[in-house]
Amino acid sequence: METKNFKRVMVWELPVRIFHWVNVLALLVLIITGFIIADPPALMSSQEATNLHYFGYVRFIHFVAAYVFFFVMILRLYWVFAGNRFSSWRAFWPFRKKFWRNFWHVMKIDIMLQNEKVEDVTKISIGHNSVAKLSYIAMFFLAVIMVITGFGLYADMSTWWLPKMFDWVVPFFGGDYLVRTIHHVCMWFFIFFAMVHVYLVLYHDWLEGRGEVSSMFAGYKFVRGERLRDEDKVEDIDPL
Repeated sequence: METKNFKRVMVWELPVRIFHWVNVLALLVLIITGFIIADPPALMSSQEATNLHYFGYVRFIHFVAAYVFFFVMILRLYWVFAGNRFSSWRAFWPFRKKFWRNFWHVMKIDIMLQNEKVEDVTKISIGHNSVAKLSYIAMFFLAVIMVITGFGLYADMSTWWLPKMFDWVVPFFGGDYLVRTIHHVCMWFFIFFAMVHVYLVLYHDWLEGRGEVSSMFAGYKFVRGERLRDEDKVEDIDPL
């Protein structure tokens, strides 16, 4: 029986893991409260109307989660320049042969559900694969749209300078109806992305057995030794 030469590699640094899970929590809160804001449930109560503030609490929680989402995005942008090679902007640069070689490899495995006759470890990405990188770039631009439309809707009722920077958004789109629609549609893109993302992470964890799921908790993946020889830097390697 052939024994694989696996090594443990630090892929996701602590800030990346913190950004990831804080962002997951913020998005979950934003989606739940967003649905309530879009279609508020009718609650029957014997209390005076002036004493019922549940919808105000929902909106407050939504706004707090929006600020968390916004500042996590800013910090993640900073880490694109301060992080290791797996989180660097260079890893997301698509104008390379290796990027597209990995892209077609992932499309063949994930979309067409085919296996390659001869395993080529040079096509396997240690960090994000190329399809994931392209989807993250697209989701970043969607996140920017969410921030612009969300703060644009919030600008009229806020007294802070940050939301006030977006008070041009609603007049630009001719009213808040279109802004709310764009904001709502973008939310559905995030929901669809989350479902596909979770499925593919679990699928690759089962298919490749490299610790795809646990890596976002501990930061380490298990990588074939021959794959590491193709990398420029190996200071993150922890031999087993």
